[in-house]
Amino acid sequence: MNKLKIKKGDNVVVIAGNDKGKTGKVLSVSPADDRVIVEGINMVSKHTKPNSKQPQGGIIKQEAGIHISNLQIADPATGKASRVGFKTVDGKKVRFAKKSGEEIK
Repeated sequence: MNKLKIKKGDNVVVIAGNDKGKTGKVLSVSPADDRVIVEGINMVSKHTKPNSKQPQGGIIKQEAGIHISNLQIADPATGKASRVGFKTVDGKKVRFAKKSGEEIK
């Protein structure tokens, strides 16, 4: 299992695929298969049967997983794609954007 540099709640930029150039917030991360679900990215149509939650059933749009290699952190200063670095500040390990050097919260 790999150590991932993207975490839940981060703003990311899609750098490859059909949604290239779009940005979104990370909803969930799956380190086992290196996939991430991003809000509004990689939307797929899912056919559902009627049930108590969806009495009508039908086709619903929802986000599907996207491979982590197709994403980069959005730089907090500019909003553009940036690589992630690590440094220690006051004895704590923090992530920072390599483009601007600004800390990622």
